[in-house]
Amino acid sequence: MISFSEEEFKKVKEKGEEFYKSINEVYCPYLKEKVSFNAQGLEHLKFIQREKTRLEKDQYMRFKLIHLAPEVLKLSHTIQGILETKKFERIRMKGRTDTILKPVNYFEFIAVIKRNRVKIIVKQIDSGGKFFWSIIPFWGMNIDTMTRLFHEGVLEED
Repeated sequence: MISFSEEEFKKVKEKGEEFYKSINEVYCPYLKEKVSFNAQGLEHLKFIQREKTRLEKDQYMRFKLIHLAPEVLKLSHTIQGILETKKFERIRMKGRTDTILKPVNYFEFIAVIKRNRVKIIVKQIDSGGKFFWSIIPFWGMNIDTMTRLFHEGVLEED
């Protein structure tokens, strides 16, 4: 199990946030377009859902590995999964925020870089631009089924 001090957590989180904010966007060869690194992706690294904070160990690993996200997207010529669904999304319209059911696509890219196996999720709401949604570290094995664990299986929250 990973152990770290409160000071180490703050340092990794600050460094990760600073790096994330410096990215702006990255061209992905598979998608044939740029993927933006916006506030929604940064918020998702800290929160599972609105007002539901991630555990510190979860945030720690994601911020520690965030530097791999642009690299994975730049090198991706194949995709490992696409999920097309409908979700209630908060949309800003005419000076107010509404929650509207919209088509949402998630694109999954898996890579092993610098001995780290990660899954990068890119999200697209309706026909809007694609943006970084999440980085999911390889956590380990399910002892009962001996299957690899990347995430809980709910891309909106992982």
